[in-house]
Amino acid sequence: MINTPFITVEGPIGVGKTSLAKAISEHFKFALLKEIVDENPFLGKFYENIDEWSFQTEMFFLCNRYKQLEDIEMNFLANNQAVVADYHIFKNLIFAQRTLKNRQYEKYLNIFNILTADMPNPNMVVYLDASLETLLKRIGKRGRDFEKNISPIYLEQLTIDYQHFMATFEEQHPDIPVLRFSGDEIDFIENKEDRSMIMTHIENALLKRSIYE
Repeated sequence: MINTPFITVEGPIGVGKTSLAKAISEHFKFALLKEIVDENPFLGKFYENIDEWSFQTEMFFLCNRYKQLEDIEMNFLANNQAVVADYHIFKNLIFAQRTLKNRQYEKYLNIFNILTADMPNPNMVVYLDASLETLLKRIGKRGRDFEKNISPIYLEQLTIDYQHFMATFEEQHPDIPVLRFSGDEIDFIENKEDRSMIMTHIENALLKRSIYE
């Protein structure tokens, strides 16, 4: 595992990953990595017809996230500059398992494993979770055109997938701390105390990690 802090913020669509990653970046003066979403030409079609456009959508995300992660490793982590990202490439498997058919997923997984074999893993994950009601409210508030057709059923299934994936991730990576926060219970955007509480937890985890390395 790399020594330079590499924090990823994860959670389902609409939970506030980008907002929190920005806040962490500003607080700790870390470089910020934001995932490419708006540039995916298949995303609007995907939400209209998941079966038809899932493979194209997932492949676009995989290739772009791989390139971003490669650049981050070369330009920041290799130079001992800490990074916080509003995603990590492992999230691709959560979405791909939900949307791709068996043969498509097998092909996708082969490509994923090749691309990510030597990519850096995060050494801390901040996991945000929230109820379906909260997620739909936040998605509606930010008003992205391509998200207007998101199915509540799909979003709820995705939230469950995230919960299962993160539980498995913690079991398989006991050396990587996972800090969990509920978007239903805290509002780190409007409430300074909630934001400060999260930063304190992250700071303590960073300090503990540095002591034991």
